[in-house]
Amino acid sequence: MHRTVGWACAMMCLICAGPAQLAAQPSDPLLDHLPDPTTAPAAERNARGVLRARHQAMLASELAGRIVEMPFAEGQAFHTGDILVRFDCSAYQAQLNAAQAATRAAREELAHKKQLAALNSVGRFEVALAEARQAQAQAESQVYQVQVNRCTVKAPFDGQVVQRKVKPHESVAGGAPLLEIVDNSRLEIHLLVPSRWLGQLAPGQRFTFTPDETGRPLSAEVGRVGARIDEGSQTLLLIGELPKESAGLLAGMSGTARFEAAP
Repeated sequence: MHRTVGWACAMMCLICAGPAQLAAQPSDPLLDHLPDPTTAPAAERNARGVLRARHQAMLASELAGRIVEMPFAEGQAFHTGDILVRFDCSAYQAQLNAAQAATRAAREELAHKKQLAALNSVGRFEVALAEARQAQAQAESQVYQVQVNRCTVKAPFDGQVVQRKVKPHESVAGGAPLLEIVDNSRLEIHLLVPSRWLGQLAPGQRFTFTPDETGRPLSAEVGRVGARIDEGSQTLLLIGELPKESAGLLAGMSGTARFEAAP
């Protein structure tokens, strides 16, 4: 009898609690990770991206030698053809001078052999041998000329110095990194978008990109669509183009891209 009365009282308490108290119960933690249907469409219109320079490079030494000059420091701007690094080239220059002198001697010898051949004083074999010695001397001279040209590292494009890996008066080995350079005047937006957007993406499509560092929205358009989908994350690389008048932007800035129409 007492058990029956207790069970009935418990049921009455649950009924009286109403939906308000039932809603206060802890939710299923698995359901907490499901996307909110009220915000999912807006989230699908956004994608994170980063600004990448179209022209950037890590310049390395093509020969072993001692650095005598590095006129540009971090952050300084340069132009195409400016000398960024100069090596001590005295040894290579001396070798080039010797090779050029040997080339002149071989040229004179060939001319003399041809004059003698015209007088039938030497045979054709002597002339051919002189021609071969001249060609060999010219080839050696060209090799040393290449070495001398490598004593100066020139800027391949307009840009700025990101970081100097070495300092003047240091001796470096062949292949050692020297300078990291970048051209911030020609930037692109690299985005990772869901692969299901592929059917709605095309070059020329407009979108806005807001860098985190400036907070100023920029008008951009799709330039290129990646050629491969990452099978792990199911994302696709999207490359956007900025207007030419964009200023104050640096490579490495990150931000959010927003498409006007949700794909």
